[in-house]
Formats: sequence, structure tokens, C-alpha cells
Amino acid sequence: MSRGRALDPSILGAYDIRGIVGETLTEAAMAAIGRGFATIARARAGAEGPPLICVGRDGRPSSAALEAKLVEGLTAAGADVLRIGMGPTPMLYFAVHERRADGGMMVTGSHNPPAYNGVKMMLGGLPFFGEDIARLAQTVAEGAFAAGAGAGRAGDAALDDAYVARLLADAGAGALRVAWDAGNGAAGAVLGALTAGLPGRHVLLNAEVDGTFPAHHPDPTVAENLAQLIGTVRAEGCDLGIAFDGDGDRIGVVDGSGAILWGDQLVALFAREVLRARPGATVIGDVKASRVLFDEIARLGGAPLMWRTGHAPIKAKMAETGAPLAGEMSGH
Repeated sequence: MSRGRALDPSILGAYDIRGIVGETLTEAAMAAIGRGFATIARARAGAEGPPLICVGRDGRPSSAALEAKLVEGLTAAGADVLRIGMGPTPMLYFAVHERRADGGMMVTGSHNPPAYNGVKMMLGGLPFFGEDIARLAQTVAEGAFAAGAGAGRAGDAALDDAYVARLLADAGAGALRVAWDAGNGAAGAVLGALTAGLPGRHVLLNAEVDGTFPAHHPDPTVAENLAQLIGTVRAEGCDLGIAFDGDGDRIGVVDGSGAILWGDQLVALFAREVLRARPGATVIGDVKASRVLFDEIARLGGAPLMWRTGHAPIKAKMAETGAPLAGEMSGH
């Protein structure tokens, strides 16, 4: 992409960048996005040296090439890059905090069909969305890029191990029978190591990462995509089943009978434990949640807060209010 060439406006979402690979989202666009993001990150960092940006990717066929172009753009504008490789989006967030990086970018099409891809971003410990994305698009359109020669380096296995260890640190001692459906998405990259460290019995479905999603569409909030998981829970006598989307940052859950537990029901269940540890704490749900959720939070002694839908604005609101728990109907 030449200097001053605007991004296709259709890829500029409220919470991320997402488009059809080779059409609205090209490799040249990804390089420009990297240059624009690094330019903004450098301005934020001031004279403290090159910003460190962690970059991850999901398992889609286009993700490796797009990630390489993104890194090319980041380093061209003077950012240092830690490439953490393939894994779920939450592992990218973990890497940013673990390595005390200035920002993070995840190449992923989330729960969309294989032809799509995009970028989820964070900067300065907070989601990068809304006006931030508009500023990034303006930077690209104007070609107002910083110049530099950043360095890129690959992460190490210790980061993957640290991520799994952090997840296991929160696990209870109860031995449950659980069916897990990675949906051939990026969660499959760590699911084997995670379940190996958990007590109980675990049945893994579609744990091989395949960005064409041969088993079913990777959106666990759609009932038909949970059919295989429900069947497995019933056949194996599991206590519950958990399904992930394409980049592992949203879940769908079924109980031991195979009944689906929707996002607001999950938040209500989690709130019981959270509010025992943090009486009176704020718990956030999105506007799509039922009134029952907010009434239940209040009944448990918490402070219910309804906020607008979108993982980015809800995470920003969590940071603002200090809320220890939030959830959306989308399974985030």
C-alpha cells in the first residue's frame, strides 16, 4: 500500500478490524495497519525508546502471511515486536501483561467464516477500539507514519507454559467429567496441555487447529454449532461441556443434561463465587442480557451495572470501575 492510501472503510469495526482476505483486507493493508499502530504507540511512549508490541495469530490459512505483513509494518515504523505465534486471543493479552509490553495485536477472524480475517488490538493495557481505530485509519490515510527500524523476535515455549500454568492456578480441586470442543480453532493449541493438568476426565473434540473449520462453524453462541458437544456430553456422561470460538475468547457451555447455558446465566453463576470473595463488588452485563441477571447480582449483594455490548467497551468499563467480573451474551 502506498503512502496516503485509505483502508477499505468496511473493515473498520467498532471493536476491531475485520474483512475478507484478498478483497477488503489485503496483505498491503495489514502492513499499513502495522505502521499506523506503531506510529500511535510510539507517540504514546514518547522518548522512552521503541514500544514493544506482542503479536499473535489464530489458525486460519491466511493468518501466517497476514501476521508477517503486520510485523513488517510495525518494525518499519520503529516498534519492537514479540511474535508469540499461534494460540488463543487471551494468550496474546496474557503475553502483553507478562512481558510488560506496550501493546498487543492479534491476527484473527474471530468467529467468522474462513474467508475473513482481521486484527484485535490493545494499547497501554486497555482495549484499542472506537476512536482509536478511527485515528489509526486516519494515520494510514494520511500516510503519516513514523520511521524506524524495529526488531522482531519469536517468543519461546516458556510463554505458552506460563499461560497454561496461570489458567491451572485458578482451577478448583474437584474432579469433573468435561467435554471440550475447540471447534478446530486456536484454543486447540493449548487445550491438550491445559486438560492434562486438570483433575477429572476430559474428552477433547476438534482440538486439531484447522482454520477451515471442518467440524462446524466456530461460533458457540449458535445452538446448532453445539450439537456435537451436546451429543458427547450425553454419551459420555459428562458433568458439563465447553465450546470455544475461532480465537478462543468466547465460550458456549452446556450442562450435564445437554441444556445450553447462555451468557447471562454463566455470569450469574460466576457472580456467586466472585461476590463471596468480593462482597458488594460491581458486576457488569451487556444490554442484551436478561433482567434476571441484574436482579440476581443485586440479590447476591453485588452492584449490577448494565453496559453497552462489545468486549472492548466492557473491558474498558471494567478497568474504570474495578469490576472483577463482566460478561456478554456473546460468550465473552
